[in-house]
Amino acid sequence: MRRRQIWLAWAVVGLVVAFGGPVRPVSAQDAATKPAPAVIAHFHLGGEVTESPVQDPFGLLAGQVTSLRELVARLDKAGRDNQVKAVVLTFDGMSLGFGQLHEIRDAIGRVKKAGKRVYVHADGMSTFAYGLLCAGDRLSVSPQSALWLIGFHGESLYIKGLLDKIGVQGDFLHMGDYKSAAEVFTRTGPSEPAEENLNWLYDSWYDSLVGLIARSRDKTPEQVRALLDGGPYLAEQAKEKGLIDAVETRDEFLARMRQDLGASAKVDNRYGEQAGPQINFANPLAIFSVFSELFKTPEASHRDAVGLIYVTGTILPGYGQRSLFGAVEGAYGGSIRKALEKAANDASVKAVVMRIDSPGGSAEASEVILNATRLVQGKKPFIVSMGDVAASGGYYIACEADAIFADEATITASIGVVGGKLVTTGLWDMLGVNWVGHKRGANADLFSSGRPFDDGQRKVLEGYMQKVYEVFKGHVVEGRDFKLKTPIEDVAGGRVYTGAQALKLGLVDQIGGLKEAIDYAAAKASMTDYEIRTIPEPTDIITELLEQSSGQGERPTDISLSGRIGPLASHPTLAPLLSLLQRAEPARARAVRQALQRIDLIGREGVVMMLPIDVVVR
Repeated sequence: MRRRQIWLAWAVVGLVVAFGGPVRPVSAQDAATKPAPAVIAHFHLGGEVTESPVQDPFGLLAGQVTSLRELVARLDKAGRDNQVKAVVLTFDGMSLGFGQLHEIRDAIGRVKKAGKRVYVHADGMSTFAYGLLCAGDRLSVSPQSALWLIGFHGESLYIKGLLDKIGVQGDFLHMGDYKSAAEVFTRTGPSEPAEENLNWLYDSWYDSLVGLIARSRDKTPEQVRALLDGGPYLAEQAKEKGLIDAVETRDEFLARMRQDLGASAKVDNRYGEQAGPQINFANPLAIFSVFSELFKTPEASHRDAVGLIYVTGTILPGYGQRSLFGAVEGAYGGSIRKALEKAANDASVKAVVMRIDSPGGSAEASEVILNATRLVQGKKPFIVSMGDVAASGGYYIACEADAIFADEATITASIGVVGGKLVTTGLWDMLGVNWVGHKRGANADLFSSGRPFDDGQRKVLEGYMQKVYEVFKGHVVEGRDFKLKTPIEDVAGGRVYTGAQALKLGLVDQIGGLKEAIDYAAAKASMTDYEIRTIPEPTDIITELLEQSSGQGERPTDISLSGRIGPLASHPTLAPLLSLLQRAEPARARAVRQALQRIDLIGREGVVMMLPIDVVVR
């Protein structure tokens, strides 16, 4: 019996380790109370930054996915924590957007304002990464590191050639000269207005990046531009140019910190992260209580709260399909409406912030979301926070908010409409398949993929699109009212702006990130003691499966374990290409997937409100 108990205990240990859960025996020392040593909070910046929170009870995604709000919250906690003497940032190729870069930098700035020094060490970096890391007080890199400070390069996606190869033809109309979203399907490069719009965007981004570096390194913008034109640099060269403070190994970096902060300071490599379960090894069955705690439904909070609702990805009709860790592939109008209704009707939610990181999408779903925001506004303050992109449909759902916050580099506006279809006759001809159509009604085949629009159909579609476009502009005029600083026609037409440009035009109210938007919402609701509550709360895969089996899911028929990216993704030529791209060129693969998702949406609705460009910036 004794041998069996020992074997069972070790089996439990193996099970926990296999699932990635931290194993920490409970000891008397854990419960002892003694003065805690000074803390150095360490943040390792790696993996992908996401907007939506991610449930990861076993730590399987550690270092791979980071929630922006959680990272900023942990940095802010370090700034407030009297035990924290300094913050250390190490870097390993974190993938983040321009707007996210600004918000993390702002959080670093608040740590410094609280009197904590911020030390940064890296093994080399791009211009983009440097724009983030130079926010620290002391920036050092490893010997022989390369600093690719050469500016940034943007790529716009055009897949007409690909569609030509598979016999698919794009036939589209657009409202607004700058509304070039369909050019991805109909051209091999940008039109003149699209090229002009891209240059506006890149100029503003570059000015913003140059300004960040200039302020952080005490240089003029002209000096920074000259340095970027003269790059790249090896570590010693970068030090001579005043771009970094030291060239040192990781050990030398740590020795410098010990010298500055004292040898007794303790480095917390998991600062602010949620602690994993503790296991009492005296009880070999304790693992089951751990699982019970991990997946126990939390009790509903009744504290005053700012409700936080995420709109992330392409705006789509219907209800979301959850992936393995509870994330949703796209922003579904039905799901977001339900979240907004829940926030509006919850008496403990005193104000609502909607965080948007979306290039737009379905016109119908955007209207559904906008109507739901009005329900919130009728009861409590409603604020919008824009992330990397909140354009076209993403701006549509934001334009009537009480206040709109955007980052300097946020891509926004794109007030316009695109409609059309893909004509697939050439594809079927290659396959030897013939389709014979029969219609009842003059325009019953309006969105048939068998042929391009005829003149009459083109007029019908154009008339419908004009109505949608006028509604879009009307919402903006009504929502922004006296805040607009120029006639609507001068800012519409599909024009795209950065947050800094949009502020000057009255399209947004303030430059600031999610934290500033939440603080503003709380102040509008006269709250000082409150929590931030994500609506709906993120759930893990076990909870999803339990809800499905018990019939208690929010919308069981709409839940699956994989997202939808469009029918062309399974094409025998495209599927292997996407798989190869995902491994070799993940940023480009993401742009292709978004284009395929757009094709899927256009096939279902015909008329959409999408950002004119798919840009990959390096």
